[in-house]
Amino acid sequence: MTDKMSCFKAYDVRGRVPDQLNTDIAYRIGRAYAEFLKPEEIVVGYDIRLSSRELCAALTRGLTDAGVDVINIGQCGTEEVYFATSHLGVDGGIVVTASHNPADYNGMKFVREESKPVSGDTGLNEIKKLAEENNFAAVTEPGTVSFVDTQAAYIVHLLSYVEVEKLKPLRIVCNAGNGGAGPTIDAIEAFLPFEFIKLHHQADGSFPNGVPNPLLQENRQPTIDAIKESGADLAIAWDGDFDRCFFFDENARFIEGYYIVGLLAQSFLEAEPGAKIVHDPRLTWNTIEIAEAAGGEAIQCKTGHAFIKERMRKEDAVYGGEMSAHHYFRDFFYCDSGMIPWLLVVQLMARSGKKLSELVDGRMKAFPASGEINREIANPPALLRKIEARYADSALSIDQTDGLSMTFENWRFNVRASNTEPVVRLNVESRGDEALMREKTDELLALMV
Repeated sequence: MTDKMSCFKAYDVRGRVPDQLNTDIAYRIGRAYAEFLKPEEIVVGYDIRLSSRELCAALTRGLTDAGVDVINIGQCGTEEVYFATSHLGVDGGIVVTASHNPADYNGMKFVREESKPVSGDTGLNEIKKLAEENNFAAVTEPGTVSFVDTQAAYIVHLLSYVEVEKLKPLRIVCNAGNGGAGPTIDAIEAFLPFEFIKLHHQADGSFPNGVPNPLLQENRQPTIDAIKESGADLAIAWDGDFDRCFFFDENARFIEGYYIVGLLAQSFLEAEPGAKIVHDPRLTWNTIEIAEAAGGEAIQCKTGHAFIKERMRKEDAVYGGEMSAHHYFRDFFYCDSGMIPWLLVVQLMARSGKKLSELVDGRMKAFPASGEINREIANPPALLRKIEARYADSALSIDQTDGLSMTFENWRFNVRASNTEPVVRLNVESRGDEALMREKTDELLALMV
């Protein structure tokens, strides 16, 4: 008899501790990862959650019992495991993290050699099956554990994305949300001409100021207040494992990740005309228009970090972005980073002499967007069928790359079930008509009951 594991999702592991994810399951995942991929040596690390160190220890036991040598880089951000895997030239990496999920959750993200993602399409389902069956091959020689600090090399890599000597002094509010971003800011600030106003800076897995997820409006106010009080030039906030970063301009206005995707796409295409940009289906018009105007090619991909990375490798895309504030870089092993985007944005501010608001205002007016709205829905497939039936006759196109996207002459929307949370997510945008966007958002929300 096999134990069914509900913590396996489309592109990673996430579950409530201890009923959906615990040390026994973590151990089995280590054994299963080793049996499926047959690595000789891999990197592990863990985020700031209170259960992460214990789960990482159990995962490590599973790996070493399977004969794998483990390099532990300690408490870190998700991207530090991606970096260490390629930097050290090992066969894979696993980070114990639940990103922005509730405090009683944890999880894991997986890569193989060269920081290539492991998703449901590329081995995660097989790892799940092996972990559930719990019937592993005998191993004669256990693996070893070593501890390596890769932070200094990681900081050097981050700084390679900017011309430090050309950056201009800025006052920056940075809100780590008591997640893992604080130590990286502390390590990098000595090299940069910025004054950091540090908010909720100390890593604390009890999350005294709430789970770090700046997409939630209720989490934004401390950052907004700090900008107003300090007169800062911009603010940056991160989620718990800091693979996403979020921006606020000098007016304390939250900038949707969608517009940062367009901004970064434009900068990469200026440096590399004709390059490919990968984006998700939720909000698209701004990214497509920017890419095509700059002579590049915009390529749509299913939402999710593993899927975006796989598509970027296939296309050799220079950059990929999701409106949820995941940003992916060819020069970062096609992986996502929450540190590289803000470095690139402050460099764009220095080069252009413009404030952040001036860099995004025109695009925000050209394609006003609702921001992602979540609703708990008992039967998501039935809801999507209902919405499609309601709008099918007037739609110019219907796309089911990820959930349901429907396009009309002056507006479009995407509605999809989350891969990581029990919610349905809605995004709406229009062509320069904010009133129409709001009207259609309200219309769709009335159906989402």
